[in-house]
Amino acid sequence: MSVQKLKRSQKDVGVSNESVSATVKKAFKKNSSWEDKDEFLDVIYWFRQVLAIILGIIWGLLPLKGILAIALFALINAGVLYIYFTNFQKIDEEDYGGPWELTKEGFMTSFALFLIIWIIFYSAVHFP
Repeated sequence: MSVQKLKRSQKDVGVSNESVSATVKKAFKKNSSWEDKDEFLDVIYWFRQVLAIILGIIWGLLPLKGILAIALFALINAGVLYIYFTNFQKIDEEDYGGPWELTKEGFMTSFALFLIIWIIFYSAVHFP
C-alpha cells in the first residue's frame, strides 16, 4: 500500500498523528477538557491495556498465582482508573453513565491481555 493511500485512508476514518498526540497530551494533563466523550473513553480503554501489560509482567516475574493474583489485578486496575478519572481528570461521571460505566470500560479485554502476559512471563521465568 502506498503512503498516499495510507494517508488518505487515515483521513477517511478521521485518524491523524496530530489527533493522537493531542489526545495523549490531554490524557497526561490534569483537569483536561473532554468535549468528545468517545475520546475520553478511548483514553480509559488504552490506559487500562497498558496497565494490564505492566501488571502482567510484574505478576509473571513475581511468583504470584491463583485467585489472589487475579483479585489483586482487578482491584489495582479498577482502583487506579477510578483515581485517574475522579481525582486527576475530575470529570463528571454522570456524563458517562456513572462511575460503574467508566470502571468497566475495556476491563474484559485488559483482563484477557493481563492473563496472556502473566502466563507467558510466569512460564518463562518459573519453569525449567
